[in-house]
Amino acid sequence: MTRTGEWSPQCRECWWLDGGTGAVGDVFGGRQETPGRTWETRSTVEQADRPRSFAWSVNDRKVFWRYDLEPVEGGTRLTESWEFTDAGQQFMAEKHGARAAHEIATRQEAARSGIPATLAAVRAIAEGR
Repeated sequence: MTRTGEWSPQCRECWWLDGGTGAVGDVFGGRQETPGRTWETRSTVEQADRPRSFAWSVNDRKVFWRYDLEPVEGGTRLTESWEFTDAGQQFMAEKHGARAAHEIATRQEAARSGIPATLAAVRAIAEGR
């Protein structure tokens, strides 16, 4: 997680809290940036099945992120997935009121466009480009 800022178009850095190392239950902080907005998150490792998968929830399970790795001929297939939970959408409704649908759509689009960009950047780093 501490290298996320190297490949994510939105997350600039992550750091382990309280001596975390990536085990289930460990917590890490993150700093995100978009044009006109910077914010920090607190995430909890939900799954750590090395070398197959790594998953975490953000801000009290409002969002789930996951990486799955699968051996394929000639390398590894990396899949990144994202879920905006009901709790996350409810939070947005309470926080943004009438603008909630717009705010939710903005975050969904950021994930849809960010995931391919992240995967391309990870690939470039893994291939030494």
